[in-house]
Amino acid sequence: MKEQYRLLIADRNPRIRDYLKREFTTAGYIVYLAENGKQLIKLLYGPTHLDLLIVDPDFPDAEATVLSKKLQDRVPQLPVVLHTLDTELETGFPHLRRAKLIEKKGCSVESLKKAVVMLLAAQKTPPGG
Repeated sequence: MKEQYRLLIADRNPRIRDYLKREFTTAGYIVYLAENGKQLIKLLYGPTHLDLLIVDPDFPDAEATVLSKKLQDRVPQLPVVLHTLDTELETGFPHLRRAKLIEKKGCSVESLKKAVVMLLAAQKTPPGG
């Protein structure tokens, strides 16, 4: 049986969360959702194993740099895709070693899917392999 990856999608916009959940569930992923920074941290610090995080860190209850630091402290190996309108945001996440920025726009879901596949494949590849 093919391994099912577990994704956490964190975005304050319910339409985007639902759309991405449909897209990634249809593609065979197990998807968890967070609508704010508090839920994001709760899921990251919880018992569920996650393989990748897709996040738009524009949350009213959490500052991007604080989220970045918590992510690095808790799950430094977790690949992260920053899915945001703010293309300068990557500089606000200096703590993350395995992050990719995908700008939110009409056709970004295909770029997002490619980034997820690439980051998950890189996670499986041993260093120097």
